[in-house]
Amino acid sequence: MLFEFLILEGAQAGLSWITILKKRENYRKAFDEFRAEKIARYGVREVKRLLSDAGIVRNRLKIAATIENAKAFLRLREETTFDDYLWSFVGDKPIQNRWRNMADVPARTAESDAMSRDLLRRGFKFAGSTICYALMQATGMVNDHLVTCPRHAELGGAPRRK
Repeated sequence: MLFEFLILEGAQAGLSWITILKKRENYRKAFDEFRAEKIARYGVREVKRLLSDAGIVRNRLKIAATIENAKAFLRLREETTFDDYLWSFVGDKPIQNRWRNMADVPARTAESDAMSRDLLRRGFKFAGSTICYALMQATGMVNDHLVTCPRHAELGGAPRRK
């Protein structure tokens, strides 16, 4: 699932998140349920099929990145689980932020910078710091709910002061 989230965050780059969210089931079907072993073997025929699939974002660079990311994912899995790898960037527990205003929520952090640098070094594409931070938010690695939001405390943040 984390591999799926990384691919979808990369697909979202430059677009609204709702666009990708609405196409999520199409992405699952088009990319073999995000099975990296299959995606890593995609060739010219599969790329052509994907470029003609109106159910996904038909961007040649993003499609090529998904294939390269599958290969990099498989190499990384020879060392560790993807779960352990990603969570290591936040010390294996969610970062509990205490933002009071949406304007305070960053687009990237030192942790997402480090994750991005390492993913790119390992051959991942569309894995910039902003994409990594969005991945961290989407997977619960960081709690960026405002302190005024009931979800903040539900997700382990300290209850807000009255």
